[in-house]
Amino acid sequence: MVRRFLADLEEPVMRLIVFVVLSAVAVAVSGGVPAASAQGTAPAGSTACAVDGKAPADDLIASCTARIDAAATPGAERAAALVVRAGALDRKGETARAMADLDRAIALDAGSAPAFRSRGELIRHSGGDLDRAIRDFNEAIRIDPNDAAAFGGRGNAFNNLRQFDRAIEDYNEAIRLDPSSAQAFSDRGAAYYFKGDYQAAIRDDDEAIRLDPSHAQTFTNRGAAYKKIGRNDKALADDSEAIRLDPTVPEYFDNRGLSYAENREFDKAIADYDAAIRIRPKANFLTNRGDSHLYKGELDRALADYDAALELDPNFAFAYANRGVVFRQKGDRARALADYDAALRLNPALDAVAESRRKLALEIERLGATMPLQAAAATEAGASFDCATARRPVEKAICADASLRQLDHDIAEAYAQALKAAGAAGGRAVAALRGQQRDFLAARNASFGQPDYDLHTALQIRLQRLRATPASAN
Repeated sequence: MVRRFLADLEEPVMRLIVFVVLSAVAVAVSGGVPAASAQGTAPAGSTACAVDGKAPADDLIASCTARIDAAATPGAERAAALVVRAGALDRKGETARAMADLDRAIALDAGSAPAFRSRGELIRHSGGDLDRAIRDFNEAIRIDPNDAAAFGGRGNAFNNLRQFDRAIEDYNEAIRLDPSSAQAFSDRGAAYYFKGDYQAAIRDDDEAIRLDPSHAQTFTNRGAAYKKIGRNDKALADDSEAIRLDPTVPEYFDNRGLSYAENREFDKAIADYDAAIRIRPKANFLTNRGDSHLYKGELDRALADYDAALELDPNFAFAYANRGVVFRQKGDRARALADYDAALRLNPALDAVAESRRKLALEIERLGATMPLQAAAATEAGASFDCATARRPVEKAICADASLRQLDHDIAEAYAQALKAAGAAGGRAVAALRGQQRDFLAARNASFGQPDYDLHTALQIRLQRLRATPASAN
């Protein structure tokens, strides 16, 4: 599980908010295609066509290909060799070839539980149709009800579907069938984590580590759970152990960086983000590093990281949100507002961003109401009235902001269209519509400047109502 934080956008204090996201790399479920062994004796000095996580993938592929292509190889053994070769191809990232091998294995031997289980796992971890993956796991279990790995694989699919109780049921059965499976305990720990039962997650991770102290993923998962119960010291220790066991996984450095950032040790955090980015540049790593630069007051460095993150992933809401903080601190309110808007379009659930956007919009409106109009704003087309002669504070605020000018212009157009449509319904409809418009303008003028009044939202609501029922009283 990957942890990252979003700066609280309240001024003047920003705090760290840590949360967990599902990711293809860091989801705590087993990966790769678990394959069956192909029977038969390999030539002397060659790699046997059998499951061996330490054997070079190319050697396995060569050995299994020879067995698959041999005319004397029986159908069931050829199917088993296809499953093993699929696992080796998957390790090399050749998903399409691996899937073709598993399809062929099932066509040759429809009673092969390992073939169905392996195909279900390949579909799951490559981002395929999880319901289809579950159907393959179901078939593997039907063929061999004692296949612990098939229960574990189906649990993984339910975990990915966020059906955590069903996942735990399958992990329970996997553990009953194979109580020595560290992976099953680790996977069940992930399900408990996502359910919010962090103590249960830690217990399962403890057992997984006892069974297999070399599994780096379990350490970083346990670290995430410790983080949730406020034991950042233990989280740091687990993150460091995961890095020691496998320094090739960038998420481990990113997770430790977040733990350092939580302790406000930003230089150490930045060093870990640097390491993660060197291994594999990702938008969330760059955003996390930008956040630490932001907390240090290094605005230009933070801005460069957020820009780079958005080049990699233009849909990463947190990069927009925190870049907005940089622009806000630099005094560029317009660009800050644009970034907050972009973040909220991508993720409307970011309440802190929504609140910051609301406060910034009010600030812009009030500044516009008290500052002399710039010549460009006074003459620029947009507002429904003459900005050069605007006197009311609310009108000055509208003239000072392009988005408010556009909304005011759109309201005027929608009102004109609504009046035209109301005319066909008779004089009463026209009078009612005019009365509603007068009431809206009076409320707008009287409410502007009050602490909880959001002019942008009020204009949006009025526009929506005019467009929704143009011929009725609004």
